[in-house]
Formats: sequence, structure tokens, C-alpha cells
Amino acid sequence: MKKQLLKLALVSALFAQLPLGLMAQNNSALTDEIIAHANMLGQKASQSDLAYQVVKSLTTEVGPRKVGSAGDAKAVKWAVEKMKAYGFDRVWTEPVVVPGWHRGPISAAKIMLPFEHKMAVTALGNSVATPKDGITAEIVQFDEYKDLVAAPANSLKGKIAYISFRMEGTGLKGYSYAGQARHNGSVAAAKAGASAIIIRSIGTDDNRTPHTGSMGYADGVKKIPAAAISNPDADLLESVLSYNKPVTVFLKLTSHAADPVTTYNVLGEITGTDEPEKAITIGAHLDSWDEATGALDDGVGVGIMMAAAKHIIDGGKKPKRSIRVLLFAAEEIGLLGAAQYVKDHKDDMDNHILGAEWDSGTGYITEMEPGVGPMALNVVREMGAVFAPYGVATSQKNTAKGDSDMSRLGNAGMPAVNLISEIGYYMDYHHTANDTLDKVNREAIKQNSAIYAMFAWMAASMDVDYRK
Repeated sequence: MKKQLLKLALVSALFAQLPLGLMAQNNSALTDEIIAHANMLGQKASQSDLAYQVVKSLTTEVGPRKVGSAGDAKAVKWAVEKMKAYGFDRVWTEPVVVPGWHRGPISAAKIMLPFEHKMAVTALGNSVATPKDGITAEIVQFDEYKDLVAAPANSLKGKIAYISFRMEGTGLKGYSYAGQARHNGSVAAAKAGASAIIIRSIGTDDNRTPHTGSMGYADGVKKIPAAAISNPDADLLESVLSYNKPVTVFLKLTSHAADPVTTYNVLGEITGTDEPEKAITIGAHLDSWDEATGALDDGVGVGIMMAAAKHIIDGGKKPKRSIRVLLFAAEEIGLLGAAQYVKDHKDDMDNHILGAEWDSGTGYITEMEPGVGPMALNVVREMGAVFAPYGVATSQKNTAKGDSDMSRLGNAGMPAVNLISEIGYYMDYHHTANDTLDKVNREAIKQNSAIYAMFAWMAASMDVDYRK
């Protein structure tokens, strides 16, 4: 790691000494002046600990931020106050009404027969409760979600379905495939007559810390309790099942729905000088799960965005277009804050000229993938060349729609850039009680905030229509 940091620092220093005329192509909207200021922002950000300090402030002063909770409301107030203190030109909130849900005080699971073992378990977000005394029933294993979908109706009557699929690799594709069990498994299990469903945690760790996450129900299908057990306990359960004897499991959850609550998207803006109504949007989500302080998911993103904007403000030059930091609400329960934002701004989406989000845990940015119109592609790739000294390559693809919440804006027509990072150990701690400040890569988020500061500054300082 030290060698990598030294290499990046040396290359960055050499790049900063290049004649400006070698940086910008002739007649490009990305002028030498814009590049020079971007380089200055990048150098300052890459030497600043501000992003980490923001994450520390959020996780220490606020803590867990489950949507609709007191912690969530405290986070909204924290973000507004922080943006005002950092000197944003405009700071405001926009309401988002979301379903209420409480985990409850008890999540318990135990193998009863043929061998007795306690299991580490967590209720999946939105799960209903078990009966007051819990459920004790035979468990039926399915290798994958698709196998459960194929189970005949009523074939699991009075039983608990168990999906044993282990997430493969650390990438988002593997997460999405494994996540089918979490999102949709309860519906498939209920259609087969099951009393409850348990899944292997969607994660890559070997800790006895189960991974929570949102799940859903379907109209007209019975709602059954849904839970995840830790990977070691899933291994244990499968070991017991290998004896080819009936396996009985006890499950008790006290999770339950509550009345709808109002939370807020939080917005801060650096107002542009020439076309203030047009905005570059950079974002992260403010909410987290209740199991921990949400340092990686997505405290890091909040820290990067706030620090990037503060470095731009302190840089002393206003961009031509506005730069908007958007801290989304209710990402963890289905991108609901982003969906509400698109609904509220449907008549204003043309003024959202380019966007990027961070919701990838903690790691160095290694690649930029654009998603812009063909005429704008060259200038975006020129921006990518400015990131090269920081270890960032430019993808030959042009298909980005924006990560996480920002994909809602991308699908609504906003051009986007995906800044792709090393996933690293993110999926070991994702949605668990281990998602805490000590997991944050303090050096990586310096690079992250540098890239986002340069990206937002350059994109907002050019007269480019990124849709064309």
C-alpha cells in the first residue's frame, strides 16, 4: 500500500509540472485554465484528511441511520448544519414519505434436531414477525433462488425454506445474483406454502455477523418471516443437513411494519456564475441500516461528497454551472429517496447535466466509465486523462447510468459517469454490525475526494451539453 501511495504521489507531482499546453487538446472546452485549477484541487484534496473527518463526525455524532428512525432525523439535521458550516451557497431539504419498519428486540434462530446449535441471525428489512412463541419446523434446503421458485405449490406447507447459495466473488454482479434470494425469496417460499424463509447471508465474510438488507412482498401472496444467518452458521446448518436426517429449526423475529414516516433528501449547492440553473450532481445516500454506524455504507460516500465540495469552495473559483451535492434518503429500502427526487424534478431533469455517485465502500478509484452523448464523449475522455496520474483509467465503454440512487436520474435521462473502485473487503462488512469507522481506508478516501472534486469542477466549468 505504501508503495502504491508513493507511486501515485510521484506521478501526480510530475504531472503537475507538465506545461499546460500539453494537457489540453487544441480547441477543447477543457482549457488549460480549467485543468490547472482542477489539478490544484486534486493536489489539495489528496493531501487532506477532511473526507475521513466527515465520516468520523457522521458515525460518531449520529451513528446508525435506519430510514425513519430518530438517527435518520438526526442525520438530516447534521447534514444541513455541516453544509451551512462549509459555505454552500444554498442548502435545503425535500421530503420523502417512506414505509415504517422496526426490527424489534429479538432475532433468534436455533437448530433443534438432530443436533442443537444456536445460530447468529438477523431479520431482513421489511420482514413481518413470527408468531409470539416463534416457529419450530423442519427446514428444506434449496441450492439457489431459482430452485425455490420451481418448488410446487404447497410442497413446503408447515416448513421453513432455506436458500444456501453462497455469494461468489466480491463484485456487484455476484451481489446482484445472490441478492435475488433476499429480495424475492419470501414470495417464492410463500407460494410453495412455507411458514418462513432463512437465507445464507449475502456477503463474502467468515464472521458470525449476519448481513441484513431489504426484502419485499407481493400483493396477493402471504407475508412470511424472512431472516439471514451468518456464513459460518450457514456452513454449520449444511453440515447438519448432510447427515440426511430431518432437521428442525426454531426461528423467532419481532420485526414489524409501522406507520409511514417522513424523511428528507438533503441538498447543498455551489451556485454557478453563468448558468446557475444547470447542475452537475454528485451524491451518496445518508441512511444506513441499524446494525452498525454505516461507515462504509454509505458514510464514506457522504464524506467524499462533502469534502469534494468543501475543497471546491475553498479553491476560491466559482464554476459556470452549479455543483449540487445530493444526499439521498431511503436508499437501503429501495432507492425511494432517489425515486421521489426524480418525481419532484421531472420538469427540471434537462438541467441535470451530468451526475456521479459513490456507494461502493472504501477503496481506490481505478476506472471512469462515461455515459454521455457521442459529441461530448471526447471531452469527457479528456477529463479522464486528468485523473490518470491518480491511478484512474478511462473505460472504452460509454454506457454508465450512474451508481445506486443516481441510476434513477440516469434512467430519467441525465448523462452520468461511474467512478469505479476496488470493492476489496466491502462485502465482508456490508449490512452487518461490523460496518464501523475502523474499516474505512483513510488514504483511499483522500484519492476519492480528489477525483470527485476535479470531476465536479471540470464538468461544471465547461460549456458542454453532455447529452449531445
